[in-house]
Amino acid sequence: MPELGWLLAALALGCAVVLAVLLVRQGGQIRRERAGLNEAATVEATQLRASAQASADQLRADAERNVEESKVRAAEIIEAAEVRRTDADAHHETKRAELREERAAQERRETRLHEREDRVAADTEALAVRAERLEAQKLSLREQREDVVAKRDAVEHELQRVAGLSVDEAKHEVIAEAERQAKLTAAGIARDIEATAQREADRRARSVIVTAIQRVASEQTNESVVSTVDLPSDEMKGRIIGREGRNIRAFEQITGVNLLIDDTPESVLLSSFDPVRRETARLTLVDLVADGRIHPARIEEVYERSQRRMGERVERAAEDALTEVGIVDLHPELVPILGSLAFRTSYGQNVLRHLVESAHLAGVMAAELGLNIVVVKRAAFLHDIGKALTHEVEGPHAIIGAELLRKYGEHEDIVHAVEAHHNEVEPRTVEAVLVQAADAISGSRPGARRESLEAYVERMENLEHIATAHEGVMRAYAMQAGREMRVMVAPEEIDDAGAHALARDIAAEVEKNLSYPGQIRITVVRESRATETAH
Repeated sequence: MPELGWLLAALALGCAVVLAVLLVRQGGQIRRERAGLNEAATVEATQLRASAQASADQLRADAERNVEESKVRAAEIIEAAEVRRTDADAHHETKRAELREERAAQERRETRLHEREDRVAADTEALAVRAERLEAQKLSLREQREDVVAKRDAVEHELQRVAGLSVDEAKHEVIAEAERQAKLTAAGIARDIEATAQREADRRARSVIVTAIQRVASEQTNESVVSTVDLPSDEMKGRIIGREGRNIRAFEQITGVNLLIDDTPESVLLSSFDPVRRETARLTLVDLVADGRIHPARIEEVYERSQRRMGERVERAAEDALTEVGIVDLHPELVPILGSLAFRTSYGQNVLRHLVESAHLAGVMAAELGLNIVVVKRAAFLHDIGKALTHEVEGPHAIIGAELLRKYGEHEDIVHAVEAHHNEVEPRTVEAVLVQAADAISGSRPGARRESLEAYVERMENLEHIATAHEGVMRAYAMQAGREMRVMVAPEEIDDAGAHALARDIAAEVEKNLSYPGQIRITVVRESRATETAH
């Protein structure tokens, strides 16, 4: 145990020695750090004192420099003030001189004003004297005017007595003569202008139309509006009529077409306002005659077969016509309506062929004039489509066709050209005018149409009646099948200018009131004759 105590004491002593050594080392390190800090503080203080001294020296130098600059600036200001004072003195002196000159000028103006007042006073006195003289002259002139008026009244009274006219009547005659001369001059000028314009327009139009006609060739038309069916013998008429007429009644009831059996040998006639229905009935009757079996049931069976054949023919005719004119986008509902025109005629001219021909003519004229060929050809091809419905709808075929095309979405320019081609509506576009021209050319070419005797006579009478209704016309003759009219006028009632005006008036009235193909030439003849007898 004593050894353990000594061992613990030795250990404690060793630890104390170690601690003492460590404390001595740490104290030395602290003293070294403090000495370093003191040295750094001394260096920094020295630097701060040097910097402060340099700043003070710089401030002192800046202050001295500013003082010098202030002295120089003050000297400059004093010098400028002296200059301004000198300038101000010179300016004041100049102003004083100007004021003296203005005062002198004012005095001169006052002097001139006094002199002018003196002159005005003198002029006023002179004007008063002149006014007195003018008053005296006015009185003298009034007396002279009264004398002139009295003499004029006397002269006018004497002239009225000699001439037998009052002043107003003489004035009216002079004015009427002046108006007549002005009208003659205007008519001459208008005639020259119209002649020049007409020559140029005729030349251009003739060139376009002749080119169109030369490039379009169409067949002659010889179709009839009545369908005739040939029979092998007259005995077939009795079989068509049937017992107590049952077959003909059944035929007319089924087909809707009137069957006319007259004294014409070996033929019967079919009559109907609907050309498609009439053609269907013709096919039906032809098949019945060829078959020989004619009774109501057989008529109905053959008629249904003929309807299918007619539908195919109508579709094929429309498609052929559309292909020929190059139209591929027509509404499907319009195709059968258009095809039905293949069985309709107008004055003997097939309407569908007329439409195709009009489309070609309008296309050629549109190409010559640089217009839209597609639009013009389409409008010309569709312009008579309303004729397919005129037996079902009341009204002009142009209006009916326009409403039909508008219903199925055709362009408004095409619709307008259709409704204006017979002037039911005033044409507003060049396309509409070309459609009118193409329609007239197609209908008026030789062999295209034929006219009934009654219509021909009526048109000739209407032409002559329009001409003879005008004042001064003695006689009128329609010539050249109504394409020319000669109008004889009284020379003492209508002069040369009046003859030209009369020709224009008659032409305008004919265009307004009559419907005719082509053109009608109006010729006014004014002939003066002098006759004497020698004894």
